[in-house]
Formats: sequence, C-alpha cells, structure tokens
Amino acid sequence: MVLLKFLKSAFAGGKQPPAPPVAQPDVNQLIEAHLAGDPRAFGLIVERYQLRLLNFIFRMIGDRERAEDLVQEAFLRVYRHLDRFDRSRKFSTWIYTIASNLAKNELRNRSRSPVVTLEQARPGPDEEPRPLEFEDSEHRPDAMYERRNLKALVDRTVARLSSHHREVFVLRELEGKSYEEIAEIMHCNLGTVKSRLNRARQSFAELIGPHLE
Repeated sequence: MVLLKFLKSAFAGGKQPPAPPVAQPDVNQLIEAHLAGDPRAFGLIVERYQLRLLNFIFRMIGDRERAEDLVQEAFLRVYRHLDRFDRSRKFSTWIYTIASNLAKNELRNRSRSPVVTLEQARPGPDEEPRPLEFEDSEHRPDAMYERRNLKALVDRTVARLSSHHREVFVLRELEGKSYEEIAEIMHCNLGTVKSRLNRARQSFAELIGPHLE
C-alpha cells in the first residue's frame, strides 16, 4: 500500500537492525517491584513509555509544551492508581487510554484549532528545532534533512485530520497498535475502528497527495 510505504520511509531510520538488546524487566515485574517499595521501579516505567506518550499526545494536540504537561499528568494518574491496575489487561493499552483521554479533554477545552496550535509551536528563527526525537547522528546530513522534512509533512497532515480520525490514524499507523487495543483505548467496537481508519487513511492520502507530486 502506497500510504504505508510512505509512512515507513518517513519514520524508518534506514540503518541495519541493531544488536539484540539486553533483556529488560517485564512491565508487570516493574509494577510488582514498585508496589513492593522499590524506589527505582516507577522511574523505569516512566523511561520506557514517556517518549512514546509524548509523540502520541503531541500528534493529537499539536503543542509540544502542553504535550509534555499532559505526559506528566498521565504518569501522575498512573502512579496514583497503579495499585488498582487490572493485571489481566495490557499495561500499554491502559496508559495509552489515560493519555488519549487527556488529549481529547485538551482538544475539547480549546477554542483554537489544532492546526493553528501546531504552527504556533514551531521554533522561531533563532531557536533550535524540536522534532519528535527522531534525530539519528549516524546518517548523512542530507538524508537526515530529507527524513526530517517528510516527518514534518506527516505531522502537519495528521494535524489536519478531524480529531477522531487523527486518533485512530496515529494509534494504528504511527504507534502500531492492534485493532483490539485501539478499540479499548477509544472505547468503541472493532467495526468502528476499521471504518474510521479507512476514512482516516483516505483523508490523509488526499491531504498529503499534492505535496508529494
């Protein structure tokens, strides 16, 4: 599918597969350690999920600084309620649900559009650019520049989608969530997820198409 190939080219690093990582503790093990009083465990949970949540919320609301605030609020809620987390559920689905609800509340409380917010969040001429942590120093500057432009184009186009299309598109195409996870995060059934995703893909392709000719 052309759309998926474009997204892969925009967000893939293009380098050789990394060496197998050192085994990390399972998140449920970290939860157990935290509840048992290990002062390091919750910090490891934050490290594991904070960048993913930041990218997700940023793409939902288009405001980097506000996204950082909402990520902190999401982890605060996790910290407060972790003892009641249902371990039969997938932790990543639970924390994305919290982040999604915060992002949607933010959008509901706004009087300006997400597109305007995204434009306002861009750095000025004397500021360092703040892309979504996609820097890769191992690549040539020209290749990095091209990928950065593609990523910026994707983010601008995603910001133009309607909020319910934006959420399902980001969760599936950029976060790689399963249909079942998306249905749980968005509080809807699988049929709704698939139909929204189809419309979101179509809208995205129509919006980005003229910029790729």
